[in-house]
Amino acid sequence: MAAPNSATQARRLSRYALLLCLLTVAAAVISFARGDWFGIIWVLLAGVSSNMAWYYARRARSQSS
Repeated sequence: MAAPNSATQARRLSRYALLLCLLTVAAAVISFARGDWFGIIWVLLAGVSSNMAWYYARRARSQSS
């Protein structure tokens, strides 16, 4: 079985980071709806995972061309 190239790996990491971003946004909404200020941590994690998704998406796009 051939190893995937780095563009494929970057695309996969981008999808995982996007999924993580969506989950952290959902956790933040639930946390704030319950009146818990712990949701601020979820918002910060959503920002980090969003940046990771953009980084890996751009990296995959630049490596595929």
